[in-house]
This record gives sequence, C-alpha cells and structure tokens, in this order.
Amino acid sequence: MIHGYRATPGNHWFPWLKDKLTAIGVDVEIIAMPTPQTPKLDEWLNQLAQAAKDMDSDTYFVAHSLGCITLLRFLLRQTSSQPIGGLVLVSGFAQSLPTLPILDEFVEKPLDYDQLIQLASRRTGIAAKDDPIVPYAFSKELMEHIEGDFFEVDKGGHFLEGDGFTALPIVFDVLVDMMELEK
Repeated sequence: MIHGYRATPGNHWFPWLKDKLTAIGVDVEIIAMPTPQTPKLDEWLNQLAQAAKDMDSDTYFVAHSLGCITLLRFLLRQTSSQPIGGLVLVSGFAQSLPTLPILDEFVEKPLDYDQLIQLASRRTGIAAKDDPIVPYAFSKELMEHIEGDFFEVDKGGHFLEGDGFTALPIVFDVLVDMMELEK
C-alpha cells in the first residue's frame, strides 16, 4: 500500500486494511514514503523501488491520492514483461491539482496509458463525488485512460481520517474480488 501527501502508514484506513487482509492470509506492507510533507518524485520512486523488488502476477497495489500517480510512474519504469496482478487507485489523479501546486512535479510528464494497461492485469479506481482535494472528474478520467473499473461514492471526501475514514470496506471488497480470495 502506498499512502499520499502528508500521510503515513498509520493514517486513515491503511492500518485497518492491512489488518483485514492479514487476517485472511495476505502479506501486506504499507510503504512509508519519504518526506510526505514535502514529497519529491525521485525520492518516492526510489522508495518504491526499494520496497517492491520482486513483483509478479501475485503482486497487488493499493494506492491513495499522491501514492496513485507515484505508483503509475513507478510501474512505467519497470522492465519486466510480466504484468502485476492488479492495482486499486483511491482518489487517483494524473494532472495538476488546483489546490496543491507543490505536487506538480509528479504530473508534469504525460503517462503512457497503453503501457500501464499492459503492466497491470486488473485496474480499479475509487473516488468520491465530493472530494475537495482531487476533483472527482480527475479520478474518473484516469480510470477511463487505463481502462479500469470505477466505483464512485457520493459522500466520502478524500477518504481521510478527518473525513471519518479509519476503515474503507469498498477497498477491501474490491481487492479481495480482484485477488479472487475468500473473505
């Protein structure tokens, strides 16, 4: 799992999801991204490269917000021709956020959407229509570009603890279905 801007592995719904997945036998790591208050693309990509060395069809990623674009950029750097099992992008985006120009470095270069489709067998996005940080349309458009399934939530904000999210069952359900596991 990859957290976003100003977050840590202990924030939001990440520990809950890790506990739920571990309880059904899934090995889970929540990657602590460096300097989340002042993120730098190269540092985040290097951290991901260190944490995710052996990826294969049994590898699944869950990313939130800034973690989503970081994951996509990381996948595009991979040389393996074998796709990962899948990815779940929560409040994902691939364009400049009006309220957070500090993150523009992550979205300056366009993504190779066709290559991303080849790199992840299953792709799902989740976004809330009332997200004040990542416009809902950005998440929806990203999933259209990578031909992923898309789940919309009417009221969820940015799925932060401050929005009341210390659990996010939709992510668990989507991931378990994607992995074809028993709950």
